[in-house]
Amino acid sequence: MLDTGLGVRTVAGGVPCDLVTVPARQGLEAVDILRLRDGLGPVLLCDGSGDMVGFLVPPGTAACWDLPGSACTQTPGRPRTVAQELPASASGWLVPPEGAFGVATDASLLRAALGEAARTIAAADRCT
Repeated sequence: MLDTGLGVRTVAGGVPCDLVTVPARQGLEAVDILRLRDGLGPVLLCDGSGDMVGFLVPPGTAACWDLPGSACTQTPGRPRTVAQELPASASGWLVPPEGAFGVATDASLLRAALGEAARTIAAADRCT
């Protein structure tokens, strides 16, 4: 773990990241979709109840993220970093950094996967 001196801690070779949070059902569907396409970065379980899933995305994503039903944030004053230590809001890694395809999920791939996941869930709900 490196301390950059700016209060941002990174894994050697790591990059700062923003965090997209979504409801667990949609997030878990998106995880499966992104795994099949080799586009999945680290994923967090964002609360103790398991209601939210968080995807690490490239820095700057929070400035232009506008997908309904989700939120994109960065650590106040500084970006999150890909690190073995969990952000304070997280309860555990669903996909740890060492098990991910990359250091962050591409925002456009995540947006597409979340849209596909929402359509899959809606179709499944109509069948019940």
